[in-house]
Amino acid sequence: MANVLDPDPSSRMRWERKMVIRQVTKRGRLTRAQQLKRTERESLTKSQLFRTSTKKLGMLARQIAGKPIEDAIVQMQFSKKLVAREIKEHLEFARNSAIVRRGLGLGKVEDRTGEPVEIQLKNGQRKTVKDRTSIYIDQAWVNRGKYSRSPEFRARGKMNILHHPHTSISVVLKEEATRVRLSDEAKQKRLSRKLWLHLPDRPIIQQRQYPLW
Repeated sequence: MANVLDPDPSSRMRWERKMVIRQVTKRGRLTRAQQLKRTERESLTKSQLFRTSTKKLGMLARQIAGKPIEDAIVQMQFSKKLVAREIKEHLEFARNSAIVRRGLGLGKVEDRTGEPVEIQLKNGQRKTVKDRTSIYIDQAWVNRGKYSRSPEFRARGKMNILHHPHTSISVVLKEEATRVRLSDEAKQKRLSRKLWLHLPDRPIIQQRQYPLW
């Protein structure tokens, strides 16, 4: 088990030394991104290569982006696209991996669901969040892979080479607490915005009684 838990001790020691030097240099202060990493949970999962093009898979990626994970699985279950079945299996694997490895979606078990709150999404729609630990798809994008080739035999002893594209999909799963925070920040930004004036009330300086030309 030592080889499995610590396969490269020298690299681990170099990394730990680098992190200590960075912490001493920054005096223990964390950036905003690091603070969010410690307080909010997320899970990135990349699928295997599917035998389809980026154009076809990109439409399905845009369809499931922003939806709860259960709704996205239902969308892929009833989709007419051939690759939707493989995306459905990948979403189920990503959901199970996020629950086991990252601890997402365990609000009811750990009693941290929070109070119901109404938020506003990026597209302007309103949504009521009852469980702040429920999982949703924050991002979904496609990755182009290699092309496989196969022969196509034609008349008069000729042959064409067919190129079959392969594409994978990556999804980032987060909890609804992230969207609640983003909604609150957008609301505070709107409230703190200054009132725009057509003629701002500022003193007039360097005025002359004759034109400069």
